[in-house]
Amino acid sequence: MKREMWKETPFSVKLLLTTSFMMNLGFYALIPYLTLYLTGSIGWTLAMAGLVLSVRQFSQQGFAFLGGVMADAFGYKGAMVLGMAVRAVGFAMFAFCTETWHFFIAAILSGLGGALFDPAGSAAFAILTPDSIRKEVFAFRNVLGNIAVVGSQIVGTALSAVDFTYLSLFAGAIFGVNALVSFFFLSPISATNTRHSIWESMFTVIRDKRFVRFTFILMGYYYLNMQVFLTIPLLVEHVTHSKTSVGIVLSAMSLFVILFQMKVTQWLEGYPHRLTLIGIGTLVMGVGLFLFTFADSLWMLLIDVFLFALGTMIAVPNLVDVVPRFAPKDLVGAYYGFNGYSIAIGGSLGQVAGGWVYDVGLKLQAAWLPWTICLAVGLLVAWMLHLMEQDTFKLGNDLTKIAQP
Repeated sequence: MKREMWKETPFSVKLLLTTSFMMNLGFYALIPYLTLYLTGSIGWTLAMAGLVLSVRQFSQQGFAFLGGVMADAFGYKGAMVLGMAVRAVGFAMFAFCTETWHFFIAAILSGLGGALFDPAGSAAFAILTPDSIRKEVFAFRNVLGNIAVVGSQIVGTALSAVDFTYLSLFAGAIFGVNALVSFFFLSPISATNTRHSIWESMFTVIRDKRFVRFTFILMGYYYLNMQVFLTIPLLVEHVTHSKTSVGIVLSAMSLFVILFQMKVTQWLEGYPHRLTLIGIGTLVMGVGLFLFTFADSLWMLLIDVFLFALGTMIAVPNLVDVVPRFAPKDLVGAYYGFNGYSIAIGGSLGQVAGGWVYDVGLKLQAAWLPWTICLAVGLLVAWMLHLMEQDTFKLGNDLTKIAQP
């Protein structure tokens, strides 16, 4: 981020950036290695491991709409602090799971915590950040998130090599510390929704057909995005026969974003068609995943991962910036929460169906199958968002000006 933009960034936003960085560190240290732990030490199938991950994902995003509405009504700081504390308990609980149902309880608690802090945090970013630098702040948050991912792979690899218990407790501690920091140092962020009841807020979002359509299309984006947590680590280990390579590849993906995200954002700054950019980014991600079909070495994996990362660099800043442009200013949390259904459904499909298709591909000796589906999904999302962009302009709407008073 440019120095002058950093000076324009309020202290509260800087603190939110710090907590976002720490939460990414804890989350990405645990989740990729949870898959390997469940399929390795516990002996589950990939599909079963994917089910646990999808339960965590769906319990988070499935309740995020309600969490966002409540944050709009009762205040963002309280929702964030409570959510971080609940996730701290859920992540730490993985250290003590011995039965199948224990893992599902831990996954549900982890998800419910996210349902509270995620829409509240995103709304707080959007509300507290000046409009003139919001897109750059979101891009910088993506950079910080990926710096955290690099650090998380070092921590995750080291702790999982000793004992998964330590990794789980570390991840839980990160969220616990963030809850305390936010409670003591983050200024109260007052509720913005003083006009509507919780039910009125929810119905207002549901009646916004354009936004519902946008949320539905994004399910395809998150189908592709969730492969980072499931099929990509398995493929890397299969190709290289090394768990260390999993950390190298995931760290490289983050390093690419760290090095190029701000440049990509600057290059695309003058391009006004935000929905089309999200579609292009998703398509590039699909191409990167499809090329995994031909990956037979660590270098090939890194090239494919670069394309995947480039797609996220194009899509993510526009994706998070578009949501508050749909939303009335007093319902930003509700809109972010409802948008979470794209992650809930698309992410769950990416983890359950993605894992199942990967297993089927291995049985049928059709290694191309899961990655070809990813390419088809990327093409479909790009086409649907392009059509939506055209429809938006036909109706005389412009997403650069759509934010409502």
